[in-house]
Amino acid sequence: MTDQLGAPSMHATTIVLVRKGGKTVIAGDGQVSLGQTIIKGNARKVRRLGKGEVIIGFAGATADAFTLSERLEAKLEQYSGQLLRACVELAKDWRTDRYLRRLEAMMLVADKNAALVLTGTGDVLEPEPSAEGVVMGIGSGGNYALAAARALIDTDLDAETIARRALRIAADICVYTNSNIVVETIDSL
Repeated sequence: MTDQLGAPSMHATTIVLVRKGGKTVIAGDGQVSLGQTIIKGNARKVRRLGKGEVIIGFAGATADAFTLSERLEAKLEQYSGQLLRACVELAKDWRTDRYLRRLEAMMLVADKNAALVLTGTGDVLEPEPSAEGVVMGIGSGGNYALAAARALIDTDLDAETIARRALRIAADICVYTNSNIVVETIDSL
């Protein structure tokens, strides 16, 4: 697979979010691939922002994702930790700013109140929760992890166990996903 200039495309990370039983977990694998080569196996694309009250996971070009997470952190400070407002303002900038428009990444973000997907097309999406909880997935193996998490959400497993199992299942299917899993957890309402 190549990009528009004929260079190998970068495939980076699978991220899954599970919200269940008063906990929200974002988990991600660590693989970054360039074409058919694994460049790095232990990238950390799950982290905390906003004085530790917000967790994010990002997929896509690493430098772009770091740029967006820094911008989100600034928006969180500007809007007193209001995650939804900060995400909407970031999405507006991302969509309208010539520089930001070229960034290729997606993010899952969560605090105690909300769980959201942010995209470069200006989307700030809050999934419709089921009776059991909320699951979301992004990245190279995101659909595999999402399917696995959906299958596990109505079991007795807790949010972290579901997220870890979903990523391991994705790693067994997607060649751009590995089992080097990083997890961040916060309490949720």
